[in-house]
Amino acid sequence: MNDESEMFKKGFANRKAVLGEGHVENSWNAADDFNRPAQRLVTEYCWGEVWGDDCLPFKTRSMINIAMLTAMNQHHELAVHVKGALTNGVSRQEIQSVLKQTLVYCGAPAALAAFRTASKAIEEWDAAQDKNDARAGV
Repeated sequence: MNDESEMFKKGFANRKAVLGEGHVENSWNAADDFNRPAQRLVTEYCWGEVWGDDCLPFKTRSMINIAMLTAMNQHHELAVHVKGALTNGVSRQEIQSVLKQTLVYCGAPAALAAFRTASKAIEEWDAAQDKNDARAGV
């Protein structure tokens, strides 16, 4: 990864900060010759250029992503970004409010599915936090 651009390195750092080092390292290491170019583009442009723009804080970007991913019925990515939102300081109440707004603008089926996905993601995020706290002796 030393031969990557500065924007890629910035994106990799942003991606780790939001989604967690383990998730990002696993995604990058699991990439093969066929899909690595897509991983590189997402890291460099999405996470470097867009998330690297200081105009919007990560917390705001997370809430926008939750709404957009709900509208697109992208539940796998929604789960990843709900966890990232919690890491970025978005509260459960804020996530709930975003999802309630998608109910009106995106439709009940999409929002209800997103609520199910978010509930499971929040449980998983909480469990991971409890595990990390136990390791740290908190």
